[in-house]
Amino acid sequence: MLGDSAQDLEGAVRQNAANGSDAGVAVAVLDDYQNVAREYGDWENLPGDTEVVVFDEHIADREELVRRLARFDVVAVMRERTAFPREVLEALPKLRLLVTTGMGNAAIDTEAATENGVTVCGTGNGSSTGGDWAPTAELTWGLILALARGIPQEDRAVRAGGWQHTIGVDLAGRTLGVLGLGRLGGQVATVGRAFGMEVLAFSENLTEERASEFGARAVGKRELFAASDVVTIHMRLSERSRGLVGRPEIDAMGPEGYLINTSRGPLVDEPELIAALHEGRIGGAGIDVYEREPLPADDPWRSAPRTVLTPHIGYVSETTYRAFYTETVEDIRRFLQGSPVRVLNGG
Repeated sequence: MLGDSAQDLEGAVRQNAANGSDAGVAVAVLDDYQNVAREYGDWENLPGDTEVVVFDEHIADREELVRRLARFDVVAVMRERTAFPREVLEALPKLRLLVTTGMGNAAIDTEAATENGVTVCGTGNGSSTGGDWAPTAELTWGLILALARGIPQEDRAVRAGGWQHTIGVDLAGRTLGVLGLGRLGGQVATVGRAFGMEVLAFSENLTEERASEFGARAVGKRELFAASDVVTIHMRLSERSRGLVGRPEIDAMGPEGYLINTSRGPLVDEPELIAALHEGRIGGAGIDVYEREPLPADDPWRSAPRTVLTPHIGYVSETTYRAFYTETVEDIRRFLQGSPVRVLNGG
């Protein structure tokens, strides 16, 4: 079915050309918040009659999304910013190719895509340069340092004419808890050791040998939260891991603990964490990911105290974006040639 959809689209384009029609392939690029997709992708490598339309705002309403995408043959999406469940895919009969950045996207119903003749292709995340885990590890430490040294508060104070309002927390000699010791968590742990921190780690099936590769000690989940001054989350979201950090874990950290989340919002019980921040039951939180994205204007996170908040930018870097959009263009070009690559819904 996948090959047929590519050949059908390629054949239609050729027929239009033979008939003298200027109708080419219409490509929609969604959720380009910074309006940089054209800069980082070599779109000129697509056929000359390809129309590329970039949407720099998020289309949250499902009916509006279907209406605006109805005329497009190809849609390129950024990570999990816009969902493509069965009902959306079935409402877009013209769609033949859906390209997602990354080699997996939980927001796309790939089974429904296959049933509706839609090929789903991914991008390789720029894996030759560390993919999207290196910039996320860097942002993780940015959030930790911002919390520990009160950087946002002092920046605002200096600009307002003030001088020295906070007393920083030393990281050397403190304990870092890493929840999830994969490639990303391992990088964060390595930096923690460089700062002179003791590093504890927990994940399912983590061995002492694996933990020692990153200078960490494997412990149970309860011990990790009770013993750590800073806990940083680097786990995949699944039904099993949803709500992994709730009130017991938050309370175990105490009023001086910092929680960092650069993975996925639903890994943490957000109402419990926000309540703990307001009540002083936890020292602070550095958050890059949320249950709802983009955050609504009236979202409780926007007024949560003792926080450093960033808008899901862990993977947003020049290297990652160049890889994402370059490979997005390659996916589209190869699909139009009848030889799709990095196909995620085989068959």
